[in-house]
Amino acid sequence: ERIFGEPFVSHSFNEMVQLAYQGLRAADIAHDAAADTALFLALAEADGLASHGLARVAQYAGHAKHGRVNTQAKAKVHAYKAASAVVDGQDGLAFPAIKTATDLSVRLANSQGVGVVAVKNTHHFGVAGHFTEAAARAGYVSILLGNTPAAMPMAGGKKALFGTNPLAAAFPVKGKDPLVIDMSLSAVARGKLLVASKKGESIPEGWALNAEGKPTTDPNEGLKGLMVPLGGDKGALLALIIELLAVGLSGSQFSYEADTFFAMNGNKPRLGQLLITIDPGLSGAGTYNKRIAAFLAMLASDDGIRLPGQRRFAQRAQAMRAGVTVNDTVVLEINSGISKRWTN
Repeated sequence: ERIFGEPFVSHSFNEMVQLAYQGLRAADIAHDAAADTALFLALAEADGLASHGLARVAQYAGHAKHGRVNTQAKAKVHAYKAASAVVDGQDGLAFPAIKTATDLSVRLANSQGVGVVAVKNTHHFGVAGHFTEAAARAGYVSILLGNTPAAMPMAGGKKALFGTNPLAAAFPVKGKDPLVIDMSLSAVARGKLLVASKKGESIPEGWALNAEGKPTTDPNEGLKGLMVPLGGDKGALLALIIELLAVGLSGSQFSYEADTFFAMNGNKPRLGQLLITIDPGLSGAGTYNKRIAAFLAMLASDDGIRLPGQRRFAQRAQAMRAGVTVNDTVVLEINSGISKRWTN
């Protein structure tokens, strides 16, 4: 049964939200969690980030059906000191917990100048830049980092120890879109291998290693093996910093303790994230805006410069006008899951 149209048709943003929502609800994920998650997955598709879009619905649903996700989780907030807190995701999908943490960090930054919120016991958290972008649009500098199941070795090592450990930072720009820097610390996001696998495509050499530690162009072999760290040893050390911050401050599981996302069976990953939100007014009235404006003026003098986040925003605007062509394999997979309630 096909719910949303024919193959390769364009899907509106609302249609993508509804498709993701119905797919998650068919796995018995609670309404609020399914609604929050569907919104962020559709936003990833609109931004041209299919690796973190609707391709994740089947993954999340499968984890829910196999007990890797608490389908009825409600995030709990534990205050620590004036400008800091911990949010416990209660083993549920990550989006509701990090949304709660983002709102809380902004409130803390508004009252205290800075808000530091650690998040524990969560799952895959999608596009990190979506959360920092929201804080920046509210007028705050925002940084989000977190760990993921082990996929990369330590510098000099051959065992998967760190996740691809995403990092995002966003900076408000008066009267304009914020600057959003968003990256994983592998050469490419691991989700790109998932998309290539679903499309039956190969991947470029240099993205991943197979289980024997040799370069591979097969995404399925790469998912079973290792991701290549961004920038070699330096990328691995940056992943270590994120691991220690996200896990050490939240009390979550280290990456090597979490089973891969790319298998339905496994443990509850219980991963961690850290949000740091800053009121840019700490340097004096208007100082931040003046310095950012001066820097952007200098960048504008160099032809060919592309500001971080701008391509994503342009893609989003186009998607909101004309819709998005979602991979048909993904649409069929979700529709099948809805009709069968992910029983097969």
